[in-house]
Amino acid sequence: MKTALVTGASRGIGRAIALRLARDGFRVAVNYAEDGTAAEEVVRLIEKDGGSAFAVRADLGRPSHVLVERLRAETAVLDVLVNNAGIGTSQPIAEETPAAYDRLFDVNVKGLFFLTQQLLPLIPDGGRIVNITSGVTRIAFPEGIAYAMTKGAVQVFTLALAKELGPRGITVNNVAPGIIDTDTNASWLRGNPDGEAYAASRHALNRVGHVDEIANAVAFVASPEASFITGSTIDATGGGNL
Repeated sequence: MKTALVTGASRGIGRAIALRLARDGFRVAVNYAEDGTAAEEVVRLIEKDGGSAFAVRADLGRPSHVLVERLRAETAVLDVLVNNAGIGTSQPIAEETPAAYDRLFDVNVKGLFFLTQQLLPLIPDGGRIVNITSGVTRIAFPEGIAYAMTKGAVQVFTLALAKELGPRGITVNNVAPGIIDTDTNASWLRGNPDGEAYAASRHALNRVGHVDEIANAVAFVASPEASFITGSTIDATGGGNL
């Protein structure tokens, strides 16, 4: 059985990705930072459906070898790495603080970079790396400038790594969501009467995206069908800001 790691997999998009990859036959390592109950629920759902999974706690914004050591103990090969864990902010430049800025880059960029570095020895020829970025990398997003910068950094990382790992048949791609109906977005999508309508208006498809739609895109680039796609971004924004 092939193994996949999904970071930030206890809820939202990561949860949907973990469940989808399990349905596709992967044994899934469900990483989480805080909510162990939610992570164990993901594991339970996978096992209830006949799949295999295990949860492992690690905050990618803080240096730790726990996640890597656990994976090495569980498997000799990591076929798919999905770098999904991330935090967001919606501060314009005048309101951003050094502490919040550092935390964003620690989780969204530094943690992703060094986790990937440490896991590369486990990824076989023909493996897959999928990085979750954002539709804000192709638009001006001053209301969340530091967040957009982190996702831009990940896209550059993807390009360079795809070039380096290409001779081994390892593909490295981005999946860029638009505004997705998650618990993280629930407060502003549902918290005011115009929230969902505004979000839908930003997309050409005139609706908010669903977590399963992002999971489907990840499953595609993690599959054999995407073997000749690398260094690319799958735009899953529903035509955001066209």
